Amino acid sequence: MKIIINNLKIGIDEDKSQLTSLAAAKLNVTADDIKSLRIVKESVDARKKNNIMFVYSVTADFEGNYKIPSDPDVREFVYENSETLIHGDEQLDNRPVIIGSGPAGLFAALTLAENGYRPLIIERGDTVDRRSEKVNRYWSKGTLDSESNVQFGEGGAGTFSDGKLTTRINDYRCEQVLDQFRKSGIPEEVLYKAKPHIGTDKLRKVLVKIRERIIAAGGEFKFRTKMTSLLMESGVVKGIVVNGSDKIAASVVVMAVGHSARDTFEMLFNSGIKIQQKAFSMGVRIEHLQKFIDEAQFGKFAGNKIIGAGEYQLFHKLPGGRTVYTFCMCPGGSVVAAASEPESIVTNGMSEFARNKINANSALVVSVGPSDYGTSHPLAGIEMQRKLERSAFTAGGSNNSAPVQRLGDFMRNRRTQQFGSVVPGYTGEVTAADLNRILPVFIKDPIKDAMKFLDNKLRGFAMDDAVLTGVETRTSSPLRLLRNESCVADGVDGLYPAGEGAGYAGGIVSAAVDGIRAAGEIIKRFRPLD
Repeated sequence: MKIIINNLKIGIDEDKSQLTSLAAAKLNVTADDIKSLRIVKESVDARKKNNIMFVYSVTADFEGNYKIPSDPDVREFVYENSETLIHGDEQLDNRPVIIGSGPAGLFAALTLAENGYRPLIIERGDTVDRRSEKVNRYWSKGTLDSESNVQFGEGGAGTFSDGKLTTRINDYRCEQVLDQFRKSGIPEEVLYKAKPHIGTDKLRKVLVKIRERIIAAGGEFKFRTKMTSLLMESGVVKGIVVNGSDKIAASVVVMAVGHSARDTFEMLFNSGIKIQQKAFSMGVRIEHLQKFIDEAQFGKFAGNKIIGAGEYQLFHKLPGGRTVYTFCMCPGGSVVAAASEPESIVTNGMSEFARNKINANSALVVSVGPSDYGTSHPLAGIEMQRKLERSAFTAGGSNNSAPVQRLGDFMRNRRTQQFGSVVPGYTGEVTAADLNRILPVFIKDPIKDAMKFLDNKLRGFAMDDAVLTGVETRTSSPLRLLRNESCVADGVDGLYPAGEGAGYAGGIVSAAVDGIRAAGEIIKRFRPLD
């Protein structure tokens, strides 16, 4: 019998070995009665700065019968509902093809491979090692490879981020995702942290292991291979064209291209695939000293290595409906150059596992939607992104420098002349500019209007010396590829849109979950390849 015990608290300087005795006390048994104990969640309660506690949920195993005490923190542990995949009867004439090797593509491929479907994964970018070389060259010299960059390549856009494994979705497949990451080498602690993160340095190694596992199970990868056409007959997928000329026969295609594959979306639209506008968010990156965030969150315990780097997540809903919020917070990290098109500036955030750089950064964004796009065209959100990214390129001096500004100067509509305590932590060159001149009114005004409310939630967040870097435009996909409950694209049999780019996820875990979901639908319909 397995019991879950919640709300076990220990001080930050106390040993985790106490958890067994604390759990035993909750259960009215002795520590020897517990056959095994496993941490399933760890969080930090920092509401009282002078008495910060770790809070745990654990599972305890017993042999035989056990009467659960009347305690709201104690209950029998029951696995969430899951689905047993039963192979379908339809025949596959060709191996399934997966477009994209981000989380959705990789986890769809892993699920299919482990069930005997020998998927073929098509990736326009490079392997993660080769891709890292291209990214570092762009950061140091401004040389952009439009096919292999922060957005494109093995692992998708999340590869050069914090490797966050947090998600707001409630789906039993989330546990499958974490378990697959564990099997591929992530540290055990990531599985139970309240805000788990791998770190971009460790994530790259994990990606290689996932690729190796897929190949060992019968899958195949083709890198530097770009899908350029979708072959269809009478609304049924027949295959794809890659690199402009090479045909690959396929009756099942998983479209997991990520949120930045703008040329692919245009091709799909021109092919008659149904696409719908979707809301997303845009704004800037904001930086503070990590030391300040630590002190604001942990008081006298700031800098304690056991607690780790301080984090925050802030939001404020303004009259009229717009929400201003922080997103993808990267403690002890860098603001990274993340463009995938020439003459554009795009920012993102990245932390390594240690989170030990001097600045903390986060996206500071405003919700936008179809009413802001100016047209009903399904790809209008992309054009709005592109316009802002090109304006940022011009504001930075048209030489790949990012426009940056002190928050105090932004609030007072003046160009920054000198930085204060916070120095920009961007991976490329920066140029002092006035972001008021490039941000649309429906983005800059809400940021200003919300700042005092965000500062009330994290004192000092609105300090004049905080640094803004423009622009953050790739928070999620501005469109959705329409599909039915079986994950099949509307009107196109055999096409399975999946993940963040298709408009069904937001982040590593939810994208991976959606990839597993799409693979499951394929498995339920078709039998494995002979």
